[in-house]
Amino acid sequence: MNRLLLMFLLSVTGTVFAGAAEIVHYQCKQWKVKHIHDVKKAETIAGTLKKLGVEVNQYKHGDHIDLKYRCVKERQLPVKTHEEAVKWEKWFKEYGFKVYHTH
Repeated sequence: MNRLLLMFLLSVTGTVFAGAAEIVHYQCKQWKVKHIHDVKKAETIAGTLKKLGVEVNQYKHGDHIDLKYRCVKERQLPVKTHEEAVKWEKWFKEYGFKVYHTH
């Protein structure tokens, strides 16, 4: 999972729709909250969500960090391979997003 996040962070600015083999469509209309105990992991996830255009609020709460996020409008993430699209779909579902991909 961290490898996927790193790949995204390194390639997000270089990916264009014309060169994308597939498009991952994602949306999360209602606020969701993840409780994360690892500060570095929370920062990585928050940064990734922000780069994806997701609204993110971060709160320190007791012994963990609450990441609160939503993405009211459907957004698109171009990816180069079907395997990458499937990995992103799995990641988005883990965070409660409505997600699908097109070819």
